[in-house]
Amino acid sequence: MRVPVRIVGLASTFCWVFLVGFCVSAVYSFRDVRFDFGKLQMDVTADGMMVFSLPLTVANKGYYDIGCFNLTTQTLDDSGFLIARESTFVPVVERGREFAVSHNMTVNISDLLRRDEGYLFNDTELKVHAIVSMRITEVFPVEVSTNFSLPWGGPIQNLTLGEIEYGECNGTHTRIVVPFEFKNHAFFNLTGIARINMYNSAGVFLGEKQVAVDAVQRSGFRRSVELYVLTSDLTGSGRFEVYFSTSLFDCGPLVIPYG
Repeated sequence: MRVPVRIVGLASTFCWVFLVGFCVSAVYSFRDVRFDFGKLQMDVTADGMMVFSLPLTVANKGYYDIGCFNLTTQTLDDSGFLIARESTFVPVVERGREFAVSHNMTVNISDLLRRDEGYLFNDTELKVHAIVSMRITEVFPVEVSTNFSLPWGGPIQNLTLGEIEYGECNGTHTRIVVPFEFKNHAFFNLTGIARINMYNSAGVFLGEKQVAVDAVQRSGFRRSVELYVLTSDLTGSGRFEVYFSTSLFDCGPLVIPYG
């Protein structure tokens, strides 16, 4: 019985040595896996969706194939609310090979602005939590995570209606000219219509004017708005209400007092 027991012991020792060596080689194999994130690309679709495309190259220079490679991103607003979740899956990345893929993160602009109108006026960032998971040799699960930010620029930042200029029109009406301006800090062009309503201090509607908006990304927009109102209804103060109807979102009233 001594010889079989010795053989079993040797076999058991060999299995343990093989297992430990395999685990060590798998760990070192993971060290030779390289991830290279390219330059973030930003675009807007015709239906008002922001698409952030993140190029990713996986170089497997290890000893084993990588299986079930998965990149998952969670895009969050300032309050931590989840506004988008996207995944990119690659079944196998063979050893000694590279694999390039573009991971897309899609955010609905209208949904974002409905949650927080402040995104219209302020520059900020969207937070992204990224999780990469895979299996080395289809056996050992590995998961790593990181955080980064997506830039956001307010499309109608510093919206103002300037000093009103009054001029006579006729015996009953007064001509009013007021500068209308804002800055488009977004990465997309803003095209649409701005409607400006004017009210006196008693809330009486005085008139309205529509302005065609074509604000190029990261630039300023300025127009002179001209209205003709009943002189008898004019008061020294009141308010303007501004409404935007664009290809990407609708908003308003944005109230700006005068006087």
